[in-house]
Amino acid sequence: MHSTTQRPFDVVILGAGAAGLFCAAMAGQRGRRVALLEHGAQPGRKILISGGGRCNFTNIQCAPQNFLSANPHFAKSALALFEPRHFVELVERYNIPWHEKTLGQLFCDRSARDILNLLLAERERARAFNGSVELVLNARDIRVGRSGDFHVTTSQGEFTAPALVVATGGLSIPRLGATGFAYDLARQFGLAVIPPRPALVPLVLGPPEAAWTALSGVSAMVEARAARGPRFREKMLVTHRGLSGPAILQASSYWHPGEPIHVDLAPVAALLAPLLAPDARRDVPALRRALSDQLPQRLATHLAKVATPSGWSNAALDAHEHRLHHWPFHPTGTEGFEKAEVTAGGIDTNGLHARTMEARAVSGLFFIGEAVDVTGHLGGFNFQWAWASAIAAARAL
Repeated sequence: MHSTTQRPFDVVILGAGAAGLFCAAMAGQRGRRVALLEHGAQPGRKILISGGGRCNFTNIQCAPQNFLSANPHFAKSALALFEPRHFVELVERYNIPWHEKTLGQLFCDRSARDILNLLLAERERARAFNGSVELVLNARDIRVGRSGDFHVTTSQGEFTAPALVVATGGLSIPRLGATGFAYDLARQFGLAVIPPRPALVPLVLGPPEAAWTALSGVSAMVEARAARGPRFREKMLVTHRGLSGPAILQASSYWHPGEPIHVDLAPVAALLAPLLAPDARRDVPALRRALSDQLPQRLATHLAKVATPSGWSNAALDAHEHRLHHWPFHPTGTEGFEKAEVTAGGIDTNGLHARTMEARAVSGLFFIGEAVDVTGHLGGFNFQWAWASAIAAARAL
């Protein structure tokens, strides 16, 4: 029921995802009275589907170079204040069993719900510190104004506070309620927004490369990179629309329309070495066999069909070997925010204090998590940014 009564708090936090929940709990444990407003019917929906339902809650190899931002130095302060080991300590305090997968990725043994329950339990602990966190669900039609304190009007009533934390995320996965609210609010208060775009997202191939989609389901260990990004050595998966898999998702965060993606189809093998042996046959069947030694059969057959060497001399084979290690794809687009794991771009970090996430020009206004122009690589880094940016803001409240 809508109420016209203004309810005073020390801080209002918008968004009960990973960053919002953690910031609310930590602020509450600093003795603050917190109103945590969520426009959905339940908190932490994105947490529950993350990591295939196991929640890749951090990465022990986390470092600033694992993040993409217009200002690559911005994330350093928050990440240094709250490291992966700090969140692991919290996980172990709640006796949540976890395991490490490849490349430093940490997952729950049981379910992502363990992490959500941890955050909700930390919220309850605020009472022991004379703080409180009131979680208000279905708080829709949010409007924010300021005359001294911030005034937040919602379908669930009106809330006032001297501090406002925006943790409403980006545009990825709109079926879970993602909106551009954070960007609209930032502009309302005069902050710049770097245009949001899908990141960690499958890429679409068009003619003439659409023939690759006939290999849908084939995966291979590759090394992929966008024109302006680092190399990622992980699996590539061919889909019915184009390319996916961890290597491609990683490269996609750095991809811009019109640019190619270069893929090393065999990062640790010389594919054509058998053809260079003394007295070796040099023809298409021999090429197919050599490729099949290192690559999945369907991929080898496809490559032998669509890409034969310009000739069979040593020089021609060497040139073709080079081509296979620098194979260019020319995506026509991405699968969009519907399939993107995160959003790149967002609130321009030049308008925020790196140690607190507070807006430089608007005292008491904070932006944390995915809404900010800090985008992690695949593998737990975006959760670590959620925790670190939440802590940075909470310590300043």
